[in-house]
Amino acid sequence: MRGAVTAQSVPTLRRGIRRHYDTVRAQNVLLCPERVILLDDIANAIAELCDAERSVAEISRILAERYSEDPARVEADVISFIEELADKGLVTT
Repeated sequence: MRGAVTAQSVPTLRRGIRRHYDTVRAQNVLLCPERVILLDDIANAIAELCDAERSVAEISRILAERYSEDPARVEADVISFIEELADKGLVTT
């Protein structure tokens, strides 16, 4: 599936997958059927914006502004992360 995500893709978490703050781990996670995926701050920020309304380009712009980073670099990182989630069946685009 690599390469299927573009700046125009509009990602969303699949049905049954949700972000959650795990108080035991003191960390944000994705709750999935039969598994939990730990999220660092950046991964959580990306997952939070995968709302079926914003494109990858919009998500990247928001994060580039929020973290004062180069928009092109942020977009490449966002695409890579969303592709990883899509490869695991956690996101649709």
